[in-house]
Amino acid sequence: MKIEVKKLPKSQVEIDFELDEQEFANYFDKVLEHLKSHVKMDGFRKGNVPKEMVEKQVGQENLLMEAGDLAVNDSYKKFVVENKLEPIGPPDVKIIKIAKGNPFLFKVTVSVLPEITLPDYKEIVSKIKGNEVLVDEKEITEALEYLRKSRAKFSQIERVAEKKDFVEIEYSSKDINGGKEVKDGFILGDGGFMKDFEDNLLGMKTGEEKEFTAKLPENIQNKAMVQDASEAGSATSPVSGKDSNFKVKMVSVQKMELPEINDEFAKSLGMFDTLVSLKENLKEGITMEKSESERQRRRGEMLSKIAEKINIEIPEKMVEHEQIRSLEDMKHQISSQFSLTFEEYLASVKKTEEEIKKSFRLEAEKRIKNFLVLQEIGKKESVDVLPEEIAEETAKMVKNYTKEQLAKIDTDELREYSKGVILNEKIFQLLEKLSQN
Repeated sequence: MKIEVKKLPKSQVEIDFELDEQEFANYFDKVLEHLKSHVKMDGFRKGNVPKEMVEKQVGQENLLMEAGDLAVNDSYKKFVVENKLEPIGPPDVKIIKIAKGNPFLFKVTVSVLPEITLPDYKEIVSKIKGNEVLVDEKEITEALEYLRKSRAKFSQIERVAEKKDFVEIEYSSKDINGGKEVKDGFILGDGGFMKDFEDNLLGMKTGEEKEFTAKLPENIQNKAMVQDASEAGSATSPVSGKDSNFKVKMVSVQKMELPEINDEFAKSLGMFDTLVSLKENLKEGITMEKSESERQRRRGEMLSKIAEKINIEIPEKMVEHEQIRSLEDMKHQISSQFSLTFEEYLASVKKTEEEIKKSFRLEAEKRIKNFLVLQEIGKKESVDVLPEEIAEETAKMVKNYTKEQLAKIDTDELREYSKGVILNEKIFQLLEKLSQN
């Protein structure tokens, strides 16, 4: 068998295969022998029909195509194994020449994982230092205030709504939730809602209804969508910053009584003897949260600094897959967050689905590049994941699903995902150790 390999742009490989006459004849005979055991013909026992008669009944063209498929699969798989190729997706196969008694020629084009030449990543991460995590008194006070409000007592009052009252309302707007009525409750004047909206609630009594216009905040959006859309800006609601008409009913006005923050308040939470111990616990919790945030920031900087030193051509199939995934995520978020169909959203932002998908390209390429860099570091450092580690991680994930959800999940994919989570964590831990040396 003759093989010629040509590297193409975007991390694609073109492989020309040529099987000589005898090599292809062997595949033809193999197919014929297989079919012989299945063909039934009067006057012959099953499996004893002469090959010439089998060939005539099945048809030479059909036999050639079967032999061609077998030859392509065997030859391509052997090439992949012997050359340690890492293909992405199924190959594109083109038959060049196929005929009985002749050499068999075909061409395979396939995307492969690009070769990555890592920079001195140990040197790079050694220069990335973490920021000191500090918790000031203001943060503890804010946490205490949150706890205090969560233990507030509410009593119905007959007077008009004032700032610091807890109000329950029903409202609707054609620009929010598809015009459907929404129920909500919040502390008036604390900024938990739109300022223009809250100002119009001042002076309303229980049972009173009112219509008014209020300006919607700029950049109404869903954080999960922003993460996917990156700089595209396509996750912003089409009504951001616009005046919107509201119909509101004041369901109830309640006076909010806040407990004093003292030792008794700490004891009422059930786990603390004094206010000091409560504050210490809050400080510990805030410290842990900020430490995790700093850890993620530092990991992101490590990966970004390593990746910027690498120039690779990312396979188009990987980019396309990531763009489609982001687009599907965005469709789901728009449906749940804005109560719009995707077609309505496209009309409101005056964009096509293809334009939205293209807007994800830069972020998709960035995520794929980061993935490939981590994978290459893992190979170089011989980072591996044990079967028992995968089983343990998968078991943890399974606990978060209902029986109905589990029935729809591909367990093999879940295990593969678990493996990826563990592998990435091990690589990042390795980089963190290197940065401390």
